[in-house]
Amino acid sequence: MIAEKNVTQRDHKQCMGMLLPVRDALDFLSGKLLSKELRDLEQNQLVKRTVYDSVPVRVEYSLTDYGSSLDKVIVELRAWGVQHRRRIMKK
Repeated sequence: MIAEKNVTQRDHKQCMGMLLPVRDALDFLSGKLLSKELRDLEQNQLVKRTVYDSVPVRVEYSLTDYGSSLDKVIVELRAWGVQHRRRIMKK
């Protein structure tokens, strides 16, 4: 039983280590800033905004074909960022 408890605690700690940065990023992008960014993405035809006639009103954003055209750029930029971080962390 003790071994199972330690595994559960370690798994929980690992999960929280991955979730907290995501939560923090969402906190940063809350409210007005998130609305502005989504509006900008919509104006640049990168996302499509769909409003559903429901109570409460539901709004859904989806990536457009034009937005998907950035996939290769984003993959390359991420790869560069990972390589850059490794380079900097060696110093």
